[in-house]
Amino acid sequence: MVNHSKTYLSLFALAICGLLLGACQNKKTTQETTETTAATTDSAGTKELPKPLVSDIYTADPSAHLFAGKIYIYPSHDIDAGVKEDDEGAHFAMNDYHILSMDSINGKVTDHGVALSIKDIPWAGRQLWAPDAAFKNGTYYLYFPVKDKQDVFRMGVATSKSPSGPFKAEPNPIPGSFSIDPAVFTDTDGNSYMYFGGIWGGQLQRWATGKYEANGSKTDLKKDNEPAISAKVVRMSKDMLRFDEPVKDVKIVDKDGKPLLGGDHDRRFFEGSWMHKYNGKYYFSYSTGDTHYLAYAIGDSPYGPFTYQGVIMNPVKGWTTHHSIVEINGKWYIFYHDTELSGKTHLRNVKVTELKRNSDGTIQTIEPYGK
Repeated sequence: MVNHSKTYLSLFALAICGLLLGACQNKKTTQETTETTAATTDSAGTKELPKPLVSDIYTADPSAHLFAGKIYIYPSHDIDAGVKEDDEGAHFAMNDYHILSMDSINGKVTDHGVALSIKDIPWAGRQLWAPDAAFKNGTYYLYFPVKDKQDVFRMGVATSKSPSGPFKAEPNPIPGSFSIDPAVFTDTDGNSYMYFGGIWGGQLQRWATGKYEANGSKTDLKKDNEPAISAKVVRMSKDMLRFDEPVKDVKIVDKDGKPLLGGDHDRRFFEGSWMHKYNGKYYFSYSTGDTHYLAYAIGDSPYGPFTYQGVIMNPVKGWTTHHSIVEINGKWYIFYHDTELSGKTHLRNVKVTELKRNSDGTIQTIEPYGK
């Protein structure tokens, strides 16, 4: 009897352990899957919110591209440098770039490690901010803003034969470049354009006269009833290493054709330019900055003018908003960031969700938290 009791107890204990082990393994698998998954719908029809694509490092400002059939993401790499927060973004003290990739939207995310470090940019001083990438002539180009040794933001370019890098920086900044947030768009005719600029910490307001004013405004021009400060656009040279013409203003107008004004903080440009083309129209999208919207305007030319249409995404958690929009396998997606992992403005995480349009081509506003 005693021996039988011990046997039954042992079998029972083994069964319980097996069930617990199975439950733990199942839980682990689910966590690993959802960490790299865009917004989905569960069996009950409830929308699940997007999860950060990576959680072992902080990433932001994602520029996504489809290169050689694979999704590559070029984000900022946030770090906690212990710098005090201010209106000019001194606490965003990034010093290198990591490139991410995945085979599909719901696929595993690969971190390819450091693709470019500030120590390998001869002219750089500090703050390696939001980058973008392009492919042409068999070469991949990484465009980046960084303050030079005089603390003025300039645009740099680095090249590689691989979309994942490593990238080698040109010895000098792009001549005539300034401010932040490069976004490079290649049109169907083969011409490439850079859209750029950002006010406040991005220093765009300090170039209002055509020259850098070191003691200029730290925010905007404070001319609420005059046309707002414009983003910039310029055609790139054939070798993609320099500007091929004088820099032009990106004109954003209302539906009556009037320029958006400086005091129109819900609609005017702040930073974070992006360009994509849909049904022959040019969609210029951007961040309104201090009001935290992702907005867009539509034009008939890469130079505009662009007529304001509305909001792509309502505010996310965290101060900044910065995005990219890309078509993948017949669907459109928006890559963006928030502060879900840290709750801190300067330590962000990249996410992705589907972007949907109405029948007239306008974009449906995204509620990032499913409200």
